[in-house]
Amino acid sequence: MYILNIETATKNCSVALAKDGTTIVCKEIAEQGYSHAEKLHVFIEEIIKEAGISMSDLAAIAVSQGPGSYTGLRIGVSTAKGFCYALGIPLIAVDTLASLANQAVVEDGLIIPMIDARRMEVYSAIFNSKNEMIREVQAEVLTEDSFSNFSETIYFVGDSNEKAKTVLTKSNFVFLDQFIFPSAKQMSALSFRKFQQNNFEDVAYFEPYYLKDFMFAK
Repeated sequence: MYILNIETATKNCSVALAKDGTTIVCKEIAEQGYSHAEKLHVFIEEIIKEAGISMSDLAAIAVSQGPGSYTGLRIGVSTAKGFCYALGIPLIAVDTLASLANQAVVEDGLIIPMIDARRMEVYSAIFNSKNEMIREVQAEVLTEDSFSNFSETIYFVGDSNEKAKTVLTKSNFVFLDQFIFPSAKQMSALSFRKFQQNNFEDVAYFEPYYLKDFMFAK
């Protein structure tokens, strides 16, 4: 049972083919900035060919639902919806921060994935060591008091780590700098679980998850 996973919420243009929840082929690139329009369909074609299957063998398409880049999300969602409509297969939405958090494997403490917005702003959520979300996605401005109410070890992942280090300096804060961008590889298990639960989106009406713009006092 094959699911094609598409991740375009950040600079990483990432596509992975999964069989029964396990990634078998993945192609991605982040170094060239936002190259989704040029690379996404190329990666999909290459993955299908490399796996030796056809698009008709797909059971579903999964797409990163956000938060993230407006343009990147629109490209990924439009592509996923187009394939689902043409093939008559379900659309699965995967939380972007959940797949980013899924890259970190820790025995205890909390995982906080953060996606860079602008200035000191981030999109973040909080997960426990079992990768279960315990605080919903929020748009917030980082300060030295952010997450200070937690005493356990907190592991930060994402492309906001460098700027976060300038204000998040408490001894229980650990930055896992090897995990920068969400990847379609980490979507595989999450999308398979949703497929088994028949947790599908309406292809006609599904929209990416956009958070409201940050508001500043003048």
